[in-house]
Amino acid sequence: KLDGLAVSILYRDGVLVQAATRGDGQTGENITQNVKTIRNVPLKLRGTDYPREIEIRGEVFMNSAGFDKLNAEAEKRGEKVFVNPRNAASGSLRQLDPKITAKRRLHMFAYSVGFYDGGLIPDKHFDAMCKLTEWGFSVSELVEKLSGEAECEDYRSRMTALRPKLDYDIDGIVYKLNDCARQQEMGYVSRAPRWA
Repeated sequence: KLDGLAVSILYRDGVLVQAATRGDGQTGENITQNVKTIRNVPLKLRGTDYPREIEIRGEVFMNSAGFDKLNAEAEKRGEKVFVNPRNAASGSLRQLDPKITAKRRLHMFAYSVGFYDGGLIPDKHFDAMCKLTEWGFSVSELVEKLSGEAECEDYRSRMTALRPKLDYDIDGIVYKLNDCARQQEMGYVSRAPRWA
């Protein structure tokens, strides 16, 4: 679970048309111009097999090197520094001037498909993540398909050991039900999915 800011990006006919923060789960802030400055967010999807309209959900974050550089530059200018990378990423996405956002070296990892119309998405979550990479999105290299309690426990142990070595912050681990139909059946509680 990346420690950043959740975003929702809408594509029509493969072109990025809108981006918003998660907000209250229904209404978020329009951050379209700022998201367009993030280098690993595709402005146009690759390929041709994407739905006519599709919402991609992801987490925008700042890695440790970018955070350290941003704070060092702020200190040189005698400005206030950010407390942590999450606040730096959040503040960067909410800038009124996209040129400032572009200088902040933000990254995004896609983690799910939201709404879509006019096409098909794989019926397994892991396969959908693979499809996102084909369309040009970055997905965390730590995503794995697991089966059973023992594999989940082994993954937790490996991530616990790896966590201090990551160049970005995480809040922990999220296990997701792989079957998308079952995800829909389980639904949500407030803004939190029951299937994750």
